[in-house]
Parts: sequence; C-alpha cells; structure tokens
Amino acid sequence: MNLRETLSNIQNELKAKKGQTNAFGKYSYRSAEDVLEALKPLNQKYNTYVVITESLLAEGVLQSEATISNIDGESISANAIVGIDMNQKGMSLPQKYGSASSYGKKYALGNLFAIDNTADADALNKHGKEAPKKESLTESSSSYVKVVTALKSGSATVDQVQSKFNVSPELLTKLKSI
Repeated sequence: MNLRETLSNIQNELKAKKGQTNAFGKYSYRSAEDVLEALKPLNQKYNTYVVITESLLAEGVLQSEATISNIDGESISANAIVGIDMNQKGMSLPQKYGSASSYGKKYALGNLFAIDNTADADALNKHGKEAPKKESLTESSSSYVKVVTALKSGSATVDQVQSKFNVSPELLTKLKSI
C-alpha cells in the first residue's frame, strides 16, 4: 500500500477526542497532543510516523509543517501559517510564541489528517466578542436624520450605513440617490 492510500485510511479511521476544556468559554476542544495521541495506534498499524517542524517566516509569523512518512521513504506534508499576537496582554513573549506554536501544530495536523475543525468549538468560539446586533434603519427611526446628513456631507457611504444598520431594499435605493 502506498502512502497516499495509507493516509486515506488514517484519515478515515482517526478519531481525535476533544480532551481539553476551556473553563472560561465552557467548551471542549482538541489540542495537537490529543491528535498525536490518537495517531499513535494508527502509526503503529500502518508503519508510519509523524514529525512536526516549525519555522519563523517573519517576525510574528510561524509556519508549522506536519509530515507523515512511511518505512519506504515516502512522505506527505501539510502546513499551517499562524500569526503571533504581539499585543496579547498577560503573556510573556515566549508564551505568545508557544501559544502560536500550539495553534499552528494543531492546524497543520488538522490539514494533513482532514480533521474537520468547523465542528471544533475553537473554530466557533467568539471569545466573548459577539457581533453587536444591527439596528433596523427606517425613515421614522431617530438615526435616519443623522444618516442622511452624513451621506449628504460625504462623511459616510452607503456601504458604511449598511454595515451598521439593517436597511430594507426600498430604503437602500432611496439612500443611494442622496
């Protein structure tokens, strides 16, 4: 069996549990370590091994590469590129790089083993930053006069108005004619 067939089998058989819990967000997620732990029996079964390497592409940008290889010398790799939030409060510089490294490893493994991250709470978590609900703009709303004034003065565009308000198609046509 060639490595592509083996990788396909591993992708189908791999079940990486979400072994970590975010106490603040109250959700479970999987870490790179969870994926690697789930891979060990499959690596043994298919005579493969996985190596993760990292490189600094630029200041604040890490690339993680996950590579699966077999005993015949074949290998297949997948990458993940992550930015390092240098403005993250409460973390030292090594912690910032370590956090980005963990994230990059997880996503490189996810890319290689076709792990669907959309089902992962990490992909769905808004970290307390829910998008504010938009106000509906009508001709009778208190904001309407301000919007018209801003459009007439050029201090706002129709696109900006749409990003801030829910606007009916009829009112949108009227605003575009201002």
